[in-house]
Amino acid sequence: MAPAAAPLVEFPLPSTVENIETNFEPFYVLHKAPSRKNSRKTNPCGKLRKKGKLSPSGPNGIENPETEERDDSTLEHLRMEAFELVWSRIETTIKDVLRDTNVKVFDDICRWVYKAFDAIRSSGTPSSSSASRPFPILTRADCKILFTGLVLTKNMEVVDDLLTFEELGYHLKSHRCHVASLSSQELSAKSSIDGCIKSLLRQLLKVTVDSADMFVLASWYREQGYYENPVVVIVEDIERCCGSVLSDFIIMLSEWIVKIPTILIMGVATTIDAPSNVLRSNALQQLCPSKFVLGSPTERMEAVVEAVLLRHCCMFSIGHKVAIFLRKYFLNQDGTLTSFIRAMKIACVQHFSMEPLSFMLARSIVEEENKGFQDGNRALFLEVLSKHASDFLSDSRYPLVEGTGNNVGNVLSELERWQKGWSAVVQCLYQVGKYGKVQLLDLLCEALDPQLFKPITSENSSRLQQGKGVSFSSSCELQYQFSSRKDGYIYQAIRKVRDLPAELLHQLLVSWEKITGCVPEIHEKVKDLLLAFKLGDGKSSEKAIADVSKRHASQKDLFIKYPKPMIEKAESFLSSLVSEHTRPIESVPFHELICFKDVRKLQLALIGDPRRRIQVDLLEFQKIIKCTCCNENRNSLLPCAHDSTIMYNLAQEHGDLINLHDWFQSFKTVVSHPRTKGNLRTKQGSTPKKKKDKPILENKSDASIQARFCTAVTELQITGLLRMPSKRRPDYVQRVAFGL
Repeated sequence: MAPAAAPLVEFPLPSTVENIETNFEPFYVLHKAPSRKNSRKTNPCGKLRKKGKLSPSGPNGIENPETEERDDSTLEHLRMEAFELVWSRIETTIKDVLRDTNVKVFDDICRWVYKAFDAIRSSGTPSSSSASRPFPILTRADCKILFTGLVLTKNMEVVDDLLTFEELGYHLKSHRCHVASLSSQELSAKSSIDGCIKSLLRQLLKVTVDSADMFVLASWYREQGYYENPVVVIVEDIERCCGSVLSDFIIMLSEWIVKIPTILIMGVATTIDAPSNVLRSNALQQLCPSKFVLGSPTERMEAVVEAVLLRHCCMFSIGHKVAIFLRKYFLNQDGTLTSFIRAMKIACVQHFSMEPLSFMLARSIVEEENKGFQDGNRALFLEVLSKHASDFLSDSRYPLVEGTGNNVGNVLSELERWQKGWSAVVQCLYQVGKYGKVQLLDLLCEALDPQLFKPITSENSSRLQQGKGVSFSSSCELQYQFSSRKDGYIYQAIRKVRDLPAELLHQLLVSWEKITGCVPEIHEKVKDLLLAFKLGDGKSSEKAIADVSKRHASQKDLFIKYPKPMIEKAESFLSSLVSEHTRPIESVPFHELICFKDVRKLQLALIGDPRRRIQVDLLEFQKIIKCTCCNENRNSLLPCAHDSTIMYNLAQEHGDLINLHDWFQSFKTVVSHPRTKGNLRTKQGSTPKKKKDKPILENKSDASIQARFCTAVTELQITGLLRMPSKRRPDYVQRVAFGL
């Protein structure tokens, strides 16, 4: 039976391709195809065979299906390589961004840990005789205080906290702390306190210990000479833990605090009062809490979007409808960043599985860094990319654009140049929008909307749509008029410029100067505007500005009160940038190479349409199993197909009610049809003598056929495609699903 949910298209790894025939899973196989012993294995890129054409012909001018299959395997391997390169770059960028957003809080936590450690050690170190005893040291109550850091994560789902606390653990380990993490499962009533101790011993001692004894941990800490380094225990989510087990664990740590200086860090997703709702009063008395607040999920999401989709760590991009769907998906998932990243990955997978030329994205990455390729293999890999891309670029789906010659290098370089200008202007708008609390994802969705940006002249618009007679550079440099909406985010950002005071306006121009450094034509204009604003007019030179800065004692003297024309100059400058450089990607030539815009595919992969997916798999089973007999007889049902497939195909001949007797007779006719040897023989060669195909008669009783029929009907009922007979009409079943 086909899978219930819409399958996510993934590329099989080369190491598992040869084992696919023997790795059949239940309910995923309709018909076991004959073994392909002569199928060509996917080779590394350094061993790809060069082809003059994508569909070469044989000696007699007839297309060779084996060679065509080999080319398809080559292109599939190239797309898989490109996806791995692109997504590894995106994933690394996301991890770096999330680490950078939390690094300030992590530094504060690290400083607090060592202050708490010094406070614990100030009460004195245990003597050698007392330290060797297998029980805690009796001390005053004020010496049993357990320093506790409450980290407010503000996440609704704990899945986002896993990576945060993992990075926090790495940060503390880099500062010579001994770190152990406990999940809510280890602090559950089922695991009890013994499970917590065993987990600590397993993580700190790096060995599995049968006995849950804190004295083992104290002996390890004393014998290894770790008195200068604290022990940090991280509890990822306090609200999911069992309150009684966590309370007992806290009391136990406070009793051993002299022998094992331990600092506790607990994640809190809701409010700072969460510990009082979970822990017992005697455990709360042992805590000395400190509060640390991480960035909100929206702030982290915006940092990820800015790094991946604006700064363009790779050339992968998304369309307007996909961006709107991702924004809604993030909000519907309660701001779960992990779900947003997963949706981004699925969009990337769908792009590389659907777009034949998507493997071209690997070219820019391989040229930029060596990603494990040797010099010879790297050069050959780039050559193969260019060869196949040049063949595909001649396709009618991609219009011929003058000035590129449909050359791979020119196409990618022009797309990259456009991306830099577009992202720089959107980032400049975002810097202004921050003062008006404009969200980046909202601004991005509007900047990607092709309906808001139209060519200034109708002549250019018609020429651009035809895709002929317009060079790539000129088509990208055509001025587009932004259809302003007063409730739009871009319009709000432009209007916000006139409301900024002098100092904030200067800071804004400085940030624009940094952002546009990779776009020389915009960067020079920003520098000229910044120099003009420092004196209040546009006629002063750098030398005059330097003289003025020497005469004035303070920096504030440089910022005079700007007249209204100067404010309007900054506003008009930003408006001109929007018109000239924010042309949406979906109206750029060859945008299909780098842009994923099929939102329907993404919705099916994330949300799913199981009933439709089951119907497609049952009706188009030849595309899944790809066996010889079914491919040669696409218009007829064969007895070798799965019973559920035969039954559902026969059901298409009926209406909303299916007569069981007629259905059974049709099924019996199909499964009892004699098969000939010719149907089972593959086209690998011809025999010298043509022998008459003899029918293979199979002895099948009516009882066995009826049992198979009943089983298939039950399977279709379980999948929700039909309703079983009722007492009123026992000889009919009712179809539930119609159409695709």
